[in-house]
Amino acid sequence: MNAQEIKPRQLQRLACLYVRQSTLQQVLENRESTARQYALRDRAIALGWIAERIVVLDQDLGHSGTSASDRVGFQRLVAEVGLGKVGLVLGLEVSRLARSSSDWHHLLEICALTGTLILDEDGLYDPATFNDRLLLGLKGTMSEAELYILRARLLGGILNKARRAELKLHLPIGFCYTEDNRVVLDPDKQAQATIKLLFQTFRRTGTASATVRAFRQQNLAFPRRLSKGVHKGELVWNDMRHDDVLRVLHNPVYAGAFVFGRTRTNKTADGKIHIVALAQEEWQVMIKDAHPAYISWEEYEGHLSQLRANSQAYTPKHLNPPREGPALLQGLVICGQCGERMTVRYHQRGGQRVVPDYVCQKAGISAGTAPCQRFLGRDLDAAIGQVLLEMLTPALVNQVLQWHAELCSQLSEAEHLRQMEVERAQYAADLAGRRFMRVDPDNRLVADLLEAEWNAKLRDLASAQQALAQQQQQQESEVSRKESEQMSQMLEQFPRFWNDPTTPVRERKRILRLVVSDVTVLKTTCLTAHIRFVGGATRSIEVALPPAFAQSRLTPVQTLAEIDRLLNDYRDSQVAVQMNKAGYKTFAGLSFTTSLVSALRRKHGLKDFYSRKLAEGWVSAEELARQLNVTGATIYRWQQRKLLEGVSYDERGSCLFRPLQTPLTSQARGRKKS
Repeated sequence: MNAQEIKPRQLQRLACLYVRQSTLQQVLENRESTARQYALRDRAIALGWIAERIVVLDQDLGHSGTSASDRVGFQRLVAEVGLGKVGLVLGLEVSRLARSSSDWHHLLEICALTGTLILDEDGLYDPATFNDRLLLGLKGTMSEAELYILRARLLGGILNKARRAELKLHLPIGFCYTEDNRVVLDPDKQAQATIKLLFQTFRRTGTASATVRAFRQQNLAFPRRLSKGVHKGELVWNDMRHDDVLRVLHNPVYAGAFVFGRTRTNKTADGKIHIVALAQEEWQVMIKDAHPAYISWEEYEGHLSQLRANSQAYTPKHLNPPREGPALLQGLVICGQCGERMTVRYHQRGGQRVVPDYVCQKAGISAGTAPCQRFLGRDLDAAIGQVLLEMLTPALVNQVLQWHAELCSQLSEAEHLRQMEVERAQYAADLAGRRFMRVDPDNRLVADLLEAEWNAKLRDLASAQQALAQQQQQQESEVSRKESEQMSQMLEQFPRFWNDPTTPVRERKRILRLVVSDVTVLKTTCLTAHIRFVGGATRSIEVALPPAFAQSRLTPVQTLAEIDRLLNDYRDSQVAVQMNKAGYKTFAGLSFTTSLVSALRRKHGLKDFYSRKLAEGWVSAEELARQLNVTGATIYRWQQRKLLEGVSYDERGSCLFRPLQTPLTSQARGRKKS
């Protein structure tokens, strides 16, 4: 199209100059291209547009042209063209306006409808004419193909370098590059020991959350490498987080593998970027044993399998990891009616989960029906524990001994880490001290700053030393309770360990899973449990159903008889103390209190201590004072001098007195008065 064919109505509209660079680096370094784009303004003036009608749209500097969703300037251009306000669109080349054929042809369609012209460095075009539109369409297609070719070349070079394991990628914590770009373990020994302890703790506990708790209980920090700022690349130590553990466990670099292309990046129509993790067989490059490792590849795959089993969204047929709840058979019980695994529900008392119920509710939830089976798990857990004690074998003892050795190794590794933390704090304090000593004393501004830094490092050192001393004391007390000589006699000691109330429930579950594969339970007139052991052996037991709810809340006759006997000599609060000393419990398994004793006494018609003493002839202080013609205060004073026998019947100290068998002589009364 020639400049003479420009119509007056087009000159009366705006001339929009669109300026774009793909990246901020190009904006800063490739300034010549930007200057050439701004120079198109002179072309518009030469074609007849006045300067006031020329609008420069440069809001998209630093934005890619692959999509129009995040380009404010291009969206404004399309809107102005669609409203018929633009007579000429200027761009250095088609690639500056759009790298997408859909965006480019959409702009051409609107320009053709509104009679808007397009100008680039090569010439002037009218999208309403066939020849110009065909040429512009070809240019748009070539611009899009050019971007694809450039990207393919770059990605091809990256992929070719990755296939030789020479591509330099971001390394996780615990690794670093040498000067010749080789991957090696971090030279910081504390960082290495922390990563190794993380893997050991996960294998011991079985879950990422338990690993975090173990580090927190041991007061162990976790390293992170700063990615920006003046201290970029330095290690900092903070509390471990759950995502730190997951990031380490999922990363194959720790198994010595070079991996490239583990994710796929997609961009939706709204411009949002979605990153999708790919399965291992879809990774573009995976080279095992490419550099030093913390764990083997088999251990890495075992960790991933354990994490998949721990996932709440994943419901495997095999076992889920033992947790803190008191249900001993959590994850092991199979319904004897439908064959599904039964879940656990707890009754809470005092904010704690104390009584488990096993429920088969999967089919009931999906069909809206009642559960197949539901029964109290307390008696069943106790029966399975008794079977375990009866089935104790030397093989199980050896397994527990291995667990003890692993525990000692974990404690030793944790202590080594804390010692290295103290060494790091000592070095930082010494360095700060040397800096302070070298400063000019007259330069008080610098001296004060260095002195404050030295004091802060000394406080950090004191905190690290204190934490080390506390943990050493705790570890010594724990190890002293598990001496090697006692562990060698596990056949005799194991029942005591199993029944010890201080033994963690999680450890009981772990021991049980070494022996028992699953337990199928059928509820009829009793609970019939079929136990399948790990070696393939089976055993069936029957467990009586607990009494009905009304009966379970009745106090045993023996307990009432003991309360009745104690009321002859004690008041309610003292009876509660004596019952607890004797080991009696309420129907709910709780200890006795004054209010409970009083309620049981009233409910069962038992006389209280006061009534029993009155029936025996004991009298109150007021009545005895009337008999002796003295005041009540005199009676209590005589009791303190042990001239009268009295017993307290309430918490205020009120007493009943044994009646006098013979009248007091005047001489005795005189001694008492004196």
